[in-house]
Amino acid sequence: MGQNQASENSEFVQFKAPGFSQTNTPTHTNTHVHKHAHTCAHTYRHTHAHTSTHTLPLMLSKPSLFYFEGTRVPVHLAGRSRVFMSRAVSEECGSAVDTMALSLGWLSAAVSGLVCAHALQRTRFPYFWRDLVFLLRVVRYGARLEFYRWRRSVRTVLDRFVEQAQRVPNKPFVIYEGTAHTYRDVEQRSNRLANVFLDSVGLQRGDCVAMLMNNEPDYLCVWFGLAKVGCTAAFLNTNIRSGSLLHCLDCCGARTLLVGSDLLECLESILLDLQQRNIQVWTMKSHVRYPQVCSLLEQLDVGSDKLVPAELRATTSITAPAMYIFTSGTTGLPKAAVITHLQSLKAASGFSAFGATESDVIYTSLPLYHSAASLVGIGGTIELGATCVLKKKFSASQFWPDCRNHGVTIFQYIGELCRYLCNQPKTEMDQVHKVRMGVGNGLRQDVWRKFLLRFGNIKLCEIYGSTEGNLCFMNHIGKTGAVGRSNVFYKLLFKYDLVKYDLVKDEPVRDQHGFCQRVKKGETGLLLSRVSGISPFFGYAGNKQLTEKKLMRNVLVKGDAYFNTGDLMAEDQEGFICFRDRVGDTFRWKGENVATTEVAEVLSVVDFVQEVNVYGVEIPGHEGRAGMAALIVRPGFVFDGDKLFDCAVKDLPAYARPLFARLRETLEMTSTFKQQKFQLVQSGFNPSTISDPLYVLDYHQKSYVPLTDQIYQNVVSGKWKL
Repeated sequence: MGQNQASENSEFVQFKAPGFSQTNTPTHTNTHVHKHAHTCAHTYRHTHAHTSTHTLPLMLSKPSLFYFEGTRVPVHLAGRSRVFMSRAVSEECGSAVDTMALSLGWLSAAVSGLVCAHALQRTRFPYFWRDLVFLLRVVRYGARLEFYRWRRSVRTVLDRFVEQAQRVPNKPFVIYEGTAHTYRDVEQRSNRLANVFLDSVGLQRGDCVAMLMNNEPDYLCVWFGLAKVGCTAAFLNTNIRSGSLLHCLDCCGARTLLVGSDLLECLESILLDLQQRNIQVWTMKSHVRYPQVCSLLEQLDVGSDKLVPAELRATTSITAPAMYIFTSGTTGLPKAAVITHLQSLKAASGFSAFGATESDVIYTSLPLYHSAASLVGIGGTIELGATCVLKKKFSASQFWPDCRNHGVTIFQYIGELCRYLCNQPKTEMDQVHKVRMGVGNGLRQDVWRKFLLRFGNIKLCEIYGSTEGNLCFMNHIGKTGAVGRSNVFYKLLFKYDLVKYDLVKDEPVRDQHGFCQRVKKGETGLLLSRVSGISPFFGYAGNKQLTEKKLMRNVLVKGDAYFNTGDLMAEDQEGFICFRDRVGDTFRWKGENVATTEVAEVLSVVDFVQEVNVYGVEIPGHEGRAGMAALIVRPGFVFDGDKLFDCAVKDLPAYARPLFARLRETLEMTSTFKQQKFQLVQSGFNPSTISDPLYVLDYHQKSYVPLTDQIYQNVVSGKWKL
């Protein structure tokens, strides 16, 4: 019989004898094994001769496998050849066989258990490992923040920047209009500005200084220079004008205003007001023609770049204000949200939580006066030691060429930005880039899918959270349409609830005991975030009443307090959070919050307006809602589109100007005497379904003109410029 045939018919036998053990793979010839098998038996007879044990014949009627001196061998003995071994040897063999069988059983059970656990995890908990890795990153960073709180010694975002300037001084920190500014460059220029602030401007530790500047490297240098002398910066929205700007300065208590060189003309109408309020104005411009304005650049040219004392910027409290960022909310004029070191450090960890590294190049075209660009974008770049490509304004035509030229790997977005990119003409270069991740908010599902289909496999990570809020969701999975993700681990750390909301009454639904009611999974509810030591709410500067209005008390139990986000959300069965709509007196347009009460107050000064109700309406293909004003014309007056246009353009930023106007005989009120918006929002702006006179904002005619069916179709199809 051949060797192959023998191995196929072999039975497995284990001998615990010198030179032999069980095996599976035959290698030696039968003759070789036969010889050593008899030698083994002879050896055991002599070895155990002094014992009283009897020999036990082991019958080998079929080819068998042995292990001899580290080699697997088959044994084929013709007929009924016998190998005699002692009883002790055979018992030892039996014990080894039992041990091997037991081991194989345990191994088989362990493997089966792992396979079942893996299958269960893949089917029931498909995001478990990604959730765990993400949470570990968040917890590790959070532990560092708690350590700062415990030690009462905080390493701020600015401290981190100084560290990076020492670690990688020659690495580009900011690339702006093709010019690279290294960490050392920004560090030295911010030092020079810090000295100017102390010696020429006369600033002192603890002062609040307002900044009205567009995106540019000097924005960062001024910001860091102020922080180095212990001043708190207040970031002003560059769209605000006149009264709103003065209001912002009053809110934060700033007595110094720093203005970018390209925005100085915007202050011309209020320079005397600023002077009367004893607010000094400095600008990043030479040869200023206004006597009330001083030039920072002229002082900067002769200033020193020596280090200012580090104790000026040192802080012992992680909850001390680091800056103020203005936000439009539900109560009218912009409010100064208090941004503490705790919040700025949390925001700076966003990119690293999503898996970014110092080798990434981050593209930021969002305005730096927003927390997304300043705290997440610049703060995140500093935390990583990465490079930021900074744009003054977003340009859809320049976006992809910029990404290719600078090797961009991560970009920041709002939903409108991605829609603009999708509306650009298609080219063969659409997927020729290194971009692997986008981080932002407000992206619609249809635009999300179009973007991925056209520009390739880019992970889009949504972040949900308001500037002043105490809750943040992050869609680290990248699931289309979700603004964030929650799981059992997250809920252990951050407490939030979705409660039922009555859209008609414009208020949460409460039971007979006065408590709110949680919605079921998949249902839409108002998102509330519990205020606690882990998730504090710091509110707004200079107005405790506005801070209190953002809180809801006695929500689920007596004595609790929740931050009211004003957003309707839904959480699906897998824990993904989806945005549904805004409630109350605020809507978003062009990436900005529009406070309806502020707009209504501005429009109410027009002589023919008796009453006005401002709300937002959806326009197909556009993010957010466009502003619309329902007006009651004062008796004895007539509607004047020119006057309304002049008022809107003069006193409102572009994103807050109502695009549509609707004339009404009456304006409905709720039972609590609030203006009813729900029915107006639902009816939209279609002239074929609305009998009231409708008007549209027309920049060419500089007036509000009648909204015809043709204009309506142009608006809906995107032909009418909004």
